[in-house]
Amino acid sequence: MEFIQTLRLYGNTQKIMKRLFIIALLSSITFSTIAQTVDTRRKVEVTGTSETEVTPDILYVGISLKEYYKDNNSKKKVEIEDLERQLQTAVLNAGVPKENFTINNISSYNYSLEKKKNPEFLARKQYRIKVTDLTKFNQILSAVDSKGIEYTNIESYDYSKIESLKRELKIKALQAAKDKASYLAEAVNDKVGNALEIQEINNEYYPQAMYRANVMLESKMASADAVAMPDVDFKKIKLSYQMRVVFELQK
Repeated sequence: MEFIQTLRLYGNTQKIMKRLFIIALLSSITFSTIAQTVDTRRKVEVTGTSETEVTPDILYVGISLKEYYKDNNSKKKVEIEDLERQLQTAVLNAGVPKENFTINNISSYNYSLEKKKNPEFLARKQYRIKVTDLTKFNQILSAVDSKGIEYTNIESYDYSKIESLKRELKIKALQAAKDKASYLAEAVNDKVGNALEIQEINNEYYPQAMYRANVMLESKMASADAVAMPDVDFKKIKLSYQMRVVFELQK
């Protein structure tokens, strides 16, 4: 009986020793790995900047059409369908592609039903037109019944070559970072090696359109001949990119 207990005790001791050996081995490997991952390379961290401003060449203009009564005569209404037809024709005649002319909103979900309920109901529709030249929009407005134009406004704008410009600025910012790192390294008799880290910092800024005059055009103030867009003073689109780069230093 004592012999069996001795064997069991010996077996347990062996298991414990094995476990301790495995723990010690894993600890040794871990410490060795940590020691190997310590980066002892000499480095320099810099940022490079590149920026520019561009004038928007794509404009998104809104226009609202509204039915009205001729000469304040409740029996002579200019229907929204007629105004819309004028606008569609004017858009095509100005050379604006069909896909650049969309409906933004209709004042009533079912204005035919509203008309039956209320004979004095005046339907409205809002449209969005994408143009590359405000003179085209003026041409469009001049071909539409000015009394049916409730208001117009510039909703937003963009630059057609924005993506290629972004890429160019990022490359210039990287080059600026390398130039900075080079003269800093030379100051301590070192040279710039490979880039170890590159981080992009985006500071692009899209300002809203600034108006010299109120762009809202009330129908009662509209000229009977034509409605022209007022002068618009656009703030330019400013793009600024910073690139953070870590370079290795070499002797």
